[in-house]
Amino acid sequence: MKIDRATTALLVIDMQRDFLDARGYAAQAGLDIDMLRGAIPGVARILAAARQAGITIVHTREANAPDLSDVPPAFLEATERTGARVGSPGPLGRLLIRGEHGSGIVDELAPAPDEIVIDKPGFSAFEGTPLGAILFARGIRSLLICGITTEVCVSSTLRTAIDRGFRCTTLRDACASAYPDLHEASMRIIEVEGGVFGRVACVDEAVTALGES
Repeated sequence: MKIDRATTALLVIDMQRDFLDARGYAAQAGLDIDMLRGAIPGVARILAAARQAGITIVHTREANAPDLSDVPPAFLEATERTGARVGSPGPLGRLLIRGEHGSGIVDELAPAPDEIVIDKPGFSAFEGTPLGAILFARGIRSLLICGITTEVCVSSTLRTAIDRGFRCTTLRDACASAYPDLHEASMRIIEVEGGVFGRVACVDEAVTALGES
C-alpha cells in the first residue's frame, strides 16, 4: 500500500456523541452502541498517524437544521418508527440537530483546530455539502475512509466518492456497525469485480504506508 501525502485525505465519518454515547440517538433507536464504539481505537490510531504525516483530515457530522427542513423524508419516517425521531429532545439535546451537544464529535477523537468539519444532512458526506469542492481545491484525489456506520453513511459516502473520481481505501478495523454481518458484507461488496468500490485495508497497513510516504 502506497500513500501520496499531498493528494490523500483522511475522511472520518460521524464519530459523534449521538451515535457513540449511551444517551444519544443511536441508543434511543435501539442500536448496540458498544458495537459502534468498537471503531474508536482504530479511528484514533489512523487519526494520530494522519496528523503526524500532515495529510488533510476531514470529520463529518450527521446533523440537521433545527427546523428539519433538510432531513430526507424517508429518514425522518424511519426514525419515527424507531422511537428516536430526528429533532426530538434527548439528554444530549435534540437528536441529530446541528449545534446540539449530541451532534459533536466524541472527546477521544475531537478535531484539531486546523481540521475540516463538515455537517451533512444525509448519509453521503458529499450530498448537500461543500466537501467535494474543498477536496478538489486542495488537490485531493485519494481518500482513506473510516467511521460509522459501515452499511449506511460510510458506504453512502464511499459510493459517491467513487462516482466523483476519488480513489478510495476503506479501513476495515476503523469502521463499525451495530450489525456485524452487515459490516462484513459491506467490506466484501467493496472489492467485488476487482474492487469496483476501491479497496479494503487494515489500520496497520495505512499507518505503515503513511510512515513510509
